[in-house]
Amino acid sequence: MVGASLAGSRAAEALRKQGFEGSLQLVGAEPHLPYDRPPLSKEVLAGDVEPAQTALRDDSHWADLDVELVLGEPARALDPASRTLHVGDRGVGYDGLIIATGTRARLLPFGHDLGGVHVLRTLDDAVALRDTLAELPRVVVIGGGFIGAEVASVARNRGCDVTVVEALPAPLTRGLGPTIGAACATLHADHGTTLRVGVGVDGIEGANGQVGRVRLTDGTELEADVVVVGVGAVPATEWLEGSGLMLHDGVVCDATLAAGPPGVYAAGDCARWPNTGADGVEMRTEHWTNAVEQGAAAAANLLTGPQAAQPFSSVPFVWSDQYGTRIQIAGHVQADDTPEVLVGSVDERAFLAAYRRGDRLVAVAALGLIRPFVKFRILLGQGATWDEAIALAASLR
Repeated sequence: MVGASLAGSRAAEALRKQGFEGSLQLVGAEPHLPYDRPPLSKEVLAGDVEPAQTALRDDSHWADLDVELVLGEPARALDPASRTLHVGDRGVGYDGLIIATGTRARLLPFGHDLGGVHVLRTLDDAVALRDTLAELPRVVVIGGGFIGAEVASVARNRGCDVTVVEALPAPLTRGLGPTIGAACATLHADHGTTLRVGVGVDGIEGANGQVGRVRLTDGTELEADVVVVGVGAVPATEWLEGSGLMLHDGVVCDATLAAGPPGVYAAGDCARWPNTGADGVEMRTEHWTNAVEQGAAAAANLLTGPQAAQPFSSVPFVWSDQYGTRIQIAGHVQADDTPEVLVGSVDERAFLAAYRRGDRLVAVAALGLIRPFVKFRILLGQGATWDEAIALAASLR
C-alpha cells in the first residue's frame, strides 16, 4: 500500500481480515503513524485534541497484523513492467500494489513564501496553524469550501477576527447550488465572520518575510496576520508520471478500481473511477467514507483477481462541522439537478434539501436535522424515486 492514510490503512486491514498471509508494507511520506484527517480542521485546530490522539491505530495494532510501516519516505516512482516501487533511494518489489497517496493542498501562484501563510492538509499543518491562532491574529481565509469554513469557525471561536474570501456568489455553490450556499453564508454572518463573495484574490503581500495583507481583484486590501489558503486539493500522483498509468485528475481506474497494470489498484482521494452507483459517472471523491470503503474494495479485488473482481459502487457522503452546526451531504449533484427544501426552513438554519433528476432522488443535503438526514440517506441508497422522497418528507413534518 502506497499512502499510509485512511484508504491505505483500511486496505492493509482488509487484506489480513480476508486471509492474506503474505508480507505487507504500508508506505507513507509522513513520519507519523497513520492518522485521521477530519479532526485536523476541527478538534486539533481548536486545541481540544492532541495530535497523537488522531492516530488511527497504535504501534501494537500494526505489529499484531504483521504490517511493516515504512514512514517518512515518499514513493518516488513506479515501474509496473518489473513490478518495482521506488521508495527513497531503494527499489521494492511487489506482487500486488494499492495506490492510496491521496491529495495535497492546492497552492496559489503567490504568497506561500511568506511567514503566516498556511494551508491545512497534514497533521503538521494543523499544529502550526493551531499554535498561530493562539496569538489571536487577524485571519483571512481564502476559499469558502469545507476546509475554509471549518478554519473560520474555529478561529472565530478562539476569538480571532476572521474574513473569508470566496470567488463564487456564496460558499459551496459550485457543488450544491445557491440554496445551500446561501445557508452557509448565514452561518458565517451569524457568528461574526466577515464574508466577501464574488471576488478573487490578486495577491498576498507582506514585509520582512511576513504576511501583512491580501489584495483582492476589486482593489480592496485586507489586513492580515495569518492567511489560510483553502482552495481545494490536487491528487498526489506526480510520482507516477512516466509509469504508464493513466493520470487525469487522479489515477484513472476501471469500475473495479484496477489501474491498468496487473496487480495494481487505487483507492481513496487519488482514485478516479466510473461509479456505477451514480449512473457510471467518472468521479474522484475526497470523502472519509469513500476512503474507508474503497480501501477495503481494492484489497478484495486484488485478492480475488480480475476475473472475479467486483465493481465498486458508492453513494458519496461528506459532513462538515461549522459554528456548532453539522452540514451533511449524500449523493452526487450535477449542475442541472433541481433542489427543493423538504423539511425545516432555511430561515431557521435547520433544513433538509433533496435534489431531483427526472423522477429520481439523487442527493440530499441538510443543515442540522441529523436524524431526518439519516433516513434520507438510507432512502437514497435504495435508489428511491422522487415520490418516495416526498412521502418520507411528509412523514417527518
